[in-house]
Amino acid sequence: MQKPTVQTAGRWLAIAGVAALCLIAVAGFSLAIYSAWLFHDLPDASQLAEYRPPTSTRVYAADGTLIGEFGKERRIFVPYDQIPPLQVKAFLAAEDRKFFEHGGIDVSGLGRAMGRDVLSLAQGRKLQGGSTITQQVAKNVLLSNDQTFGRKIKEAILARRIEQTLPKTRILELYLNEIWLGYRSYGVAAAAFNYFGKSLNELDLAQMAYLAALPKGPDNYHPIRHRTAAIARRNWIINEMVTMGAATRAQGEAAMHEDLKVQTTPERTHYRDADYFLEETRLRAAGTLGTKADNGGLYIRTTLDSRLQTAARVALMKGLEAYDHRHGWRGAWGHSDMQPGWEKLATAKSPPAERRAWKAAAIDRESGSVHVVLPSGGAGELDPKDVAWAKAGKGLAVGDLVFVESEDGGKLYNLRQVPIVNGAIVAIEPHSGRVLAMVGGYSFSLSKFNRATQAERQPGSSFKPFVYATALENGFTPASVVSDAPISLTGGNGQLYEPENYNHETFGPGPMRQGLVHSLNLMTLHIALKVGMKKIAANAVKYGVVSSMPPELSMAIGAGETTPFKLVGAYSAFPNGGLRIEPHLIEEVQDRSGATILKGDKRDCPHCDEPFSGQESPRIPATGTQVMDPITAYQITLMLQGVVQSGTGAAVSAALNKPLAGKTGTTNDYRSAWFVGYSPNLVAGVFIGFDDNRSLGEGETGAQAAVPVFIDFMREALKGAPSVDFKGPKDAKMVSIRGHLEAFKPGTEPQVRAVSDAPSGPIPFDQLPMDPAGKAVLPALPLPPPPKKAPDDLKGLY
Repeated sequence: MQKPTVQTAGRWLAIAGVAALCLIAVAGFSLAIYSAWLFHDLPDASQLAEYRPPTSTRVYAADGTLIGEFGKERRIFVPYDQIPPLQVKAFLAAEDRKFFEHGGIDVSGLGRAMGRDVLSLAQGRKLQGGSTITQQVAKNVLLSNDQTFGRKIKEAILARRIEQTLPKTRILELYLNEIWLGYRSYGVAAAAFNYFGKSLNELDLAQMAYLAALPKGPDNYHPIRHRTAAIARRNWIINEMVTMGAATRAQGEAAMHEDLKVQTTPERTHYRDADYFLEETRLRAAGTLGTKADNGGLYIRTTLDSRLQTAARVALMKGLEAYDHRHGWRGAWGHSDMQPGWEKLATAKSPPAERRAWKAAAIDRESGSVHVVLPSGGAGELDPKDVAWAKAGKGLAVGDLVFVESEDGGKLYNLRQVPIVNGAIVAIEPHSGRVLAMVGGYSFSLSKFNRATQAERQPGSSFKPFVYATALENGFTPASVVSDAPISLTGGNGQLYEPENYNHETFGPGPMRQGLVHSLNLMTLHIALKVGMKKIAANAVKYGVVSSMPPELSMAIGAGETTPFKLVGAYSAFPNGGLRIEPHLIEEVQDRSGATILKGDKRDCPHCDEPFSGQESPRIPATGTQVMDPITAYQITLMLQGVVQSGTGAAVSAALNKPLAGKTGTTNDYRSAWFVGYSPNLVAGVFIGFDDNRSLGEGETGAQAAVPVFIDFMREALKGAPSVDFKGPKDAKMVSIRGHLEAFKPGTEPQVRAVSDAPSGPIPFDQLPMDPAGKAVLPALPLPPPPKKAPDDLKGLY
């Protein structure tokens, strides 16, 4: 075999050299292409100079109570100079001790991290990191969370650029406000509230150290699920802080022995009675302000009165439970064979979030007395009254799963049942339109449907005041006598309709007041026929009761549909002098810089910002549009005072010793029950009904179902308030008619006439001749002929 020559060896060496150079060139070219691809979309670090992380919008009651917040990222932005220095040192000890020394990359730390990452990749595990705080800012704000070497290279380059662009304090500010810390918390301020229910400056050393433990993995150091690991990580950070000189050894030892106590659920606000109000505020803010309502860091001050809101929720829930109790025990919500493991089944269903004292329980003995046992280990007897109530209904059996409540913390439990009926309550300040309280159902945790603003239902007789107001605006006076005689209407199909009063009786002719106080359908229909339904329908729209209304006779006794929110807003015209106000929930919105971008009160106030000069203060126009004569509004108020004194709402005056007015409402087959009432400075309306519009049951009128809720609410709302009477317009002429003081427009008050004078128009009641029995003799009133086509059956609207 021929040996290779020196020339041949040189040739192969040259080929190898060329190949190596080619490989180097290809590798360099590939690296250039990779670098170009890697950095073609590298963000500009300078944009961080003006960057503000998405911040939740906080919502407050009028008294400053935090009632909730909006936003996917629940964050409170805190400037660096307002973050406690000890909190900053805790994060430096945990994440980046050399932060103020390096230029964005800790070379020694990065080398150690890369060694760990190579081992992690070989074992198929995630990369461990080793990033400085600056690198974490680059990743969190400008990059994705992809665990790749390419992202790590981008991160390092951006970190260098950030350090050249921003001061260290600004980088720390971004980091401490941007970082995810678990428990629905973005940033340290939100975490302080959610974990400990405190602001940052209220945290102690141990709590600050725990927050600094969380960036490594909030789930890994969960304070409940991984309590031991959480305390160990916290104590390691405390020791590092002592080593840094941020705390003394004695302070560190005391902090390490402190228990880790957090809120069981992340809460930023302890006020939880305004869920329906808060959600309606969110919807209205989003409709006006768009997406920045959720993540723009806005401050929203609402009209909510937290005391009245709580009173409204308590009153409505109590009223719905009282109705539910009247209609019997429907049976257990579940059943267990009481074998080992029954506790899991018993806790599968939670009581309403608003009923925090209710507990799931199982009946384990039912002979004479009924014994219940709780999954938590408690046990006791059911109240004998509740046992009798349940046995009158579906009964009780061993293994039944029920809700119970121990009101005194003892061993005697009350049986509880979640109502299937629902309702709403709305309270408005009538002079400004400020919505002071709104509850849209029994429980927001069970149903988020807001019956205050979304449930369109027939108002029944609670609509009648607007019929009478229209009549008073069109020739009638409080002295007018109106017939209560039966009416027969013929429908287009030839069917005869005969509307009735609630008690199926008629009372003959009488003054207008009688028709409203006693909610007489027939008298109301006579008025509607005389005035004309077109005028009544037009005024219903003008007053804000409805958006539109067909001019059909049944509408006069409440056959139309409206919401509690609209109806209460329309009632505000009676105590405020005939003004239509626009109810609003948002008083003011400010952006994150404190500039006002939205105000609920849109009135101009010229010269209000000028210094006091000793002259008369500026006059601000009244809120709202004049839609009703002020005297008409007062006339209706006087009549509605009669409703709560001796009419269908008489229970109100019996329970509350305050000047009040109001009107009940009940619809066909008792499907809806209403009461809307008011004092001079507060209007409140209550609606009770099933969501599927089924009957509430025989006798469940507005007086029976809705009035008790109104009484409970107003008792709390008016507690300690002075007794202020309704004030009429100065030009109203006050005349006593049959023992009732009535208001008249000038020139319409009853006049003394010669007997020979022929009456024309409405006849004052006190001028009618009387029969031997003392009843007024009513002259025949010309009425228009019955309509050719009657509307829906008029029976059942009271």
